[in-house]
Amino acid sequence: MAKLSKKNKAMAQAVDVLKLYGVDEAIAMARTNATSKFDETIEVALNLGVDPRHADQMVRGVVTLPKGTGKDVRVGVFARGAKADEARAAGAEVVGAEDLLEQVQGGTIDFDRCIATPDMMGLVGRLGKVLGPKGLMPNPKLGTVTMNVGEAVKAAKGGQVEFRVEKAGIIHSGIGKASFPAEDLRANFDAFVDAIVKAKPTGAKGKYLQKVAVSSTMGPGVKVDVAEIAGV
Repeated sequence: MAKLSKKNKAMAQAVDVLKLYGVDEAIAMARTNATSKFDETIEVALNLGVDPRHADQMVRGVVTLPKGTGKDVRVGVFARGAKADEARAAGAEVVGAEDLLEQVQGGTIDFDRCIATPDMMGLVGRLGKVLGPKGLMPNPKLGTVTMNVGEAVKAAKGGQVEFRVEKAGIIHSGIGKASFPAEDLRANFDAFVDAIVKAKPTGAKGKYLQKVAVSSTMGPGVKVDVAEIAGV
């Protein structure tokens, strides 16, 4: 087992692992523990009372964080002609059709979000085994298969994040940078958690939102009092 550095020990000791903190206090502690030389991401993790192996208990969707993510998101778009031009005008870094297909098949995925026009899905479908495991496969339910590629590109760059529950019933996402004002992180936290609560599947039984924790990229998790979160 790796030994903790003095800094990590100090951070761990500053957090009471048995205590449930208020949202604002948890965010403040996560920011305080973000002491790396880079601007750490503030992350939220939620344990849900679902079993995603069952289709009626899958939790997936998109949410726009009102204060943005602080991350420079590179967007790839599968489109041709006027729609390709629209994507580029909106700020997409990577745009193409068969050429982009070959690029991805060759192992180069130079984007964080992937969007496609409906007519391109026959082509994009060939990349399912490559894009799927990375969470990059365009999906009409998530707004990433659309003719409105310009709006989709702007949304991806403007703070929209996708979420999907993992096998253990956990959803996690970055909600901003440690350099963000505390009130901005709180606004993003509320928007993200609210989206998860609203996405509660019909098959979920018992307590839905079971545990919530906030942390920085390199810092310890700070447990949040779920009872403080409205709508649970």
